[in-house]
Amino acid sequence: MSSTFIIRGAAIEGGDTADIVVSDGVITDVGTGLTRAGATVIDADGLVALPGLVDLHTHLREPGYEASETILSGSRAAAAGGFTAVFAMPNTSPVADTAGVVEQELALGEAAGYVTVQPIGAVTVGQKGERLAELGAMADSRAQVRVFSDDGFCVWDPLIMRRALEYVKAFDGVVAQHAQDPRLTEGAQMNEGAVSAELGLTGWPAVAEESIIARDVLLAEHVGSRLHVCHLSTAGSVDIIRWAKKRGVNVTAEVTPHHLLLTDELVRGYDARYKVNPPLRREEDVRAVREGLADGTIDIVATDHAPHPAEAKACEWQAAANGMVGLESALRVVHQTMVDSGLLGWADVARVLSRTPARIGRLAGHGTPIAAGEPASFTLYDTAPVRAFSSADLQGLSTNSPYVGRELPGDVRWTLYRGIPTVADGAVLDRPGEFS
Repeated sequence: MSSTFIIRGAAIEGGDTADIVVSDGVITDVGTGLTRAGATVIDADGLVALPGLVDLHTHLREPGYEASETILSGSRAAAAGGFTAVFAMPNTSPVADTAGVVEQELALGEAAGYVTVQPIGAVTVGQKGERLAELGAMADSRAQVRVFSDDGFCVWDPLIMRRALEYVKAFDGVVAQHAQDPRLTEGAQMNEGAVSAELGLTGWPAVAEESIIARDVLLAEHVGSRLHVCHLSTAGSVDIIRWAKKRGVNVTAEVTPHHLLLTDELVRGYDARYKVNPPLRREEDVRAVREGLADGTIDIVATDHAPHPAEAKACEWQAAANGMVGLESALRVVHQTMVDSGLLGWADVARVLSRTPARIGRLAGHGTPIAAGEPASFTLYDTAPVRAFSSADLQGLSTNSPYVGRELPGDVRWTLYRGIPTVADGAVLDRPGEFS
C-alpha cells in the first residue's frame, strides 16, 4: 500500500475545507483539488480535521498491573479516541522513579506503534513523599522526562514540593500536583456536601484540593518554577488559578471530561463507575470548570484514564477502587459540554486537547498545525452522529466507563500517527497501517 494519502475535503479545525496530502509521515501539501499519482484517497467530506490529541494524564498500568491495562491496550484505546500521544503516570510497579523504568515504558510504547507514550516520572521515591526521586537521571534518559508527578498521592510535604520545583527548573521541567490534603480526606468516599450528608458517606471537602493549590502556586511563585495542577474539580480551585495567573505565576491546570459533565448526584445509585478521585462535584462546580476552561483559566482537558479490573468496581461502594476510563470518550464529552454549549469552537478544542498539553509536556512533534511540513499526526472527527456510548467503543482491557449507555455526540473516523493510520473508518486497526 502506498505511504501517500490524500485526505479529501476535511474542515481544518472546523474552518475551511481542504485536501491534505501525507507522504512518508509528513504533511506535504494542504489545498484544494490536490492529486498525487498512486495515493490512497480518504474521503473526509463532513469531517473535522484536528491535530492529534495529546493526553497529559493517562494511567497505562504497565509495568505491574497488566490485568487492568497494558501499554499496548492503552495505546489502542488512545488511538480510538483520536489521540496520538499520551503521558503515562508513574504509579506502576515498580514505580516509574528511575531512568530504567521510564526507558522501558518508552520502548514498549514505540513497539506498540499506535501513539507516542511519554513517561511521567515520580516526584518522590516510590511515590512515598519522603525524598526526591532521580529527577535528573530521568530527564537525561532516552525518555527525556519533563513532567513529574506522584499522581494518586499528593506531594504533601511543602519542603519536598519546594525542592522538586527548584530541581526541575534546571531542565525546564514541571511538577504536576495531585492536589489533595491527605488529612482532610481520610476515609473520604465522595464529595462533601448535601448528597454525602444524605447518604451518610464520608465527604471529600473542596478545601482539601483548594488549600494545596493555594500553597503550591505560592511556592511556584517563590521558586520561579513551573507548576501544573492535575484534575482540578472545584469552583474555588478555578478562582485560585485565576488569581495566580493574574499575579504572573507560571501555573497551568487541567480538567477531566468527567468533571465537565457528571455530578455527585450520580452517587445516589451507589454505582461504583462514578467513584473517582477527586470525586464528582456539585453542579455549581461543573459550571465553574466549564467557564474556567472557556476563558483560559484552565489550560487543558486531560482524561485521567484510570482502568481497573471488573472486580475492583463490582463491589460495595466503600470497597471499590477510584477511577474511570476516558480515552475513547474524551473528545465526544468535550464536544457535548463545550462545543455544543457554544463555550468553545473546534480551534479551541485543538488548543486544549492538543497544542497546549504538548507544550506543557515539552513534547516535540505533537500539537503541531495541520500544515505543510508538519508531522502527519491528526484525527478526522465526524461531528454529526449522536449515539449511546457502549462497551463496544472501549478498546482497552477495562470497562469502567461512566458513559456506557449515555448519549454522546460525534465519532472518531480516522486517526493518523506519523502518517500511518491507526483508526480507519471508525475501527482501530489490528496493526497500525494495515487496512483495506
